[in-house]
Amino acid sequence: MTRWPTALTEAGINDPALRQDYEVQRRLVRRFKPQEFLAVRLLLPARRQPSVIAAVAFMHETDRRIDVGEVATRQDALRSWSRQVAEAVEHGTSDHPTLRAMADATERHPHLSAYVRKFLDGAHVEAGWTGFGTEGDFQAYVDAYSHPALMLTASLVAPAAETEQADAFERGCRTLIEAMQRADFLADLSEDTSQGRIGISHEELAHFGLELDDLLNPSPASTPALEQLVQDRARTISAGLASCRDLPDLVAPENQPFLRAFIRVQELQLEDVRSRGAKLLHEEAGASKPAALGVLLRHYLAARKQRGRRP
Repeated sequence: MTRWPTALTEAGINDPALRQDYEVQRRLVRRFKPQEFLAVRLLLPARRQPSVIAAVAFMHETDRRIDVGEVATRQDALRSWSRQVAEAVEHGTSDHPTLRAMADATERHPHLSAYVRKFLDGAHVEAGWTGFGTEGDFQAYVDAYSHPALMLTASLVAPAAETEQADAFERGCRTLIEAMQRADFLADLSEDTSQGRIGISHEELAHFGLELDDLLNPSPASTPALEQLVQDRARTISAGLASCRDLPDLVAPENQPFLRAFIRVQELQLEDVRSRGAKLLHEEAGASKPAALGVLLRHYLAARKQRGRRP
């Protein structure tokens, strides 16, 4: 693993104050997203790591501000944050290290500015989210918020813009994030029900003979139907992830190990979701830490071996 100061230097980040801003983001992401942090540090080229870390930290800070509290509070927080982001990205001024690092990343990768705007434009959906009535509502949520959020980082490893590969990559990312979002809503079911909202549409619940109250105030009678729902959703998610296994082939070879490992870790999470079934109402799900670490190490060693074969 390349030392972090070396990664900053390889990325052309030499100003001491800016290096410190990126160091703050490194610590933040390592703390709240340890698996993703390790994937970036092990599997991406050193010069690309600082911008990816800055984008992940920015998404986390945005989500933290708009994900808790009453809808009006979350919406007010989003408006305030959006003004701060615009000031940082458009004028380069901010008193927040996350925004200073993100503004620098957008300057180094100009295409990021458009994704930042799309992400913030769609964030109102998250800030006002209380659940989904229909499958169409879920799809609109993915289009407006989840997909732009993924592209903040995915665009940093994407094929060259305005190519057939770039278009195919973005479509593949849309398929990937839909599967990931479905899995996340199942994995977070116990947490979401404690807040009185869930990521399963009323339409989907009704298909299995369930109502929202059956999940908010569960009884043994509703357990079989919930089990059926989870297993049905798991099959849909599995098909979505399987269709994305060729996505890494569209990007440069140096970025492929990261994407392959990323997709495999999503599959590990799904395996845990499927195994818990109706118990998701009382248990959080996620990829096994030892299994995820094993995936990262295997891809890291394979990438090192492949680099050693190159002339």
